[in-house]
Amino acid sequence: MSLEGALVTWVHIICSSIWVGGSIFIGIVLAPALKNVTSNAEERLLLMIKFGRRFNNLAIPTFMILVGTGIYNARSFWVNPESLWQSQYGIILLIKIILVVAIIIVYVFHVKAINKDTEQKLSMRQMDKGQISTVRSRIMILGRITVILSVSVLFLASLLDSGGY
Repeated sequence: MSLEGALVTWVHIICSSIWVGGSIFIGIVLAPALKNVTSNAEERLLLMIKFGRRFNNLAIPTFMILVGTGIYNARSFWVNPESLWQSQYGIILLIKIILVVAIIIVYVFHVKAINKDTEQKLSMRQMDKGQISTVRSRIMILGRITVILSVSVLFLASLLDSGGY
């Protein structure tokens, strides 16, 4: 492997650590810890949205770099795209690509679920408990799906690193 290839792989690993690690931290550490900060579901949801927005400032550019380095790492398939379904390595890579597209779709819905209007209504206490529960459930489900897909992509990356077996 060339120095260039090693640097691209290193950036890819760093970005995946930020993306997946940050997502897992928010779901497993931050969300439960907020129950100790406030018992008010509305305040917890507002705090989660604020932390999520802050994370997005890093996560979105990181994810874009991750996709870019992934495309670079798959450059051998640009010349012969048919080989994606003609080898086990190619099939695993294709599944990984599909899961990355699914992550993007789910993440867009996740971000839209916690838009500025929702945040403003929460801040001004203009949401009833049912609305708060709906928004909270939606972002929890979409967040979990994002983490599951992201961890699955990491597994596929480890399969590819081992030669696609």
